[in-house]
Amino acid sequence: MTKIIKNAIQCKYCGEIIESTSAHDFITCKCGKVFVDGGHEYLRRGYTNSAKDDFIDLSETIEVEN
Repeated sequence: MTKIIKNAIQCKYCGEIIESTSAHDFITCKCGKVFVDGGHEYLRRGYTNSAKDDFIDLSETIEVEN
């Protein structure tokens, strides 16, 4: 099982690093081109230009035993 330690991305347009810290914590960067959501519950990203390379994934996860 994977445990989320940090749920964050960096926007390649404005350079802002954004982090979601709890479930349904929807955070958009200052230019509005990317978002992050899910906190430590799930990893969700979004982008306006339909290109996954609009952001750098800075999330940290670890594998844990059940």
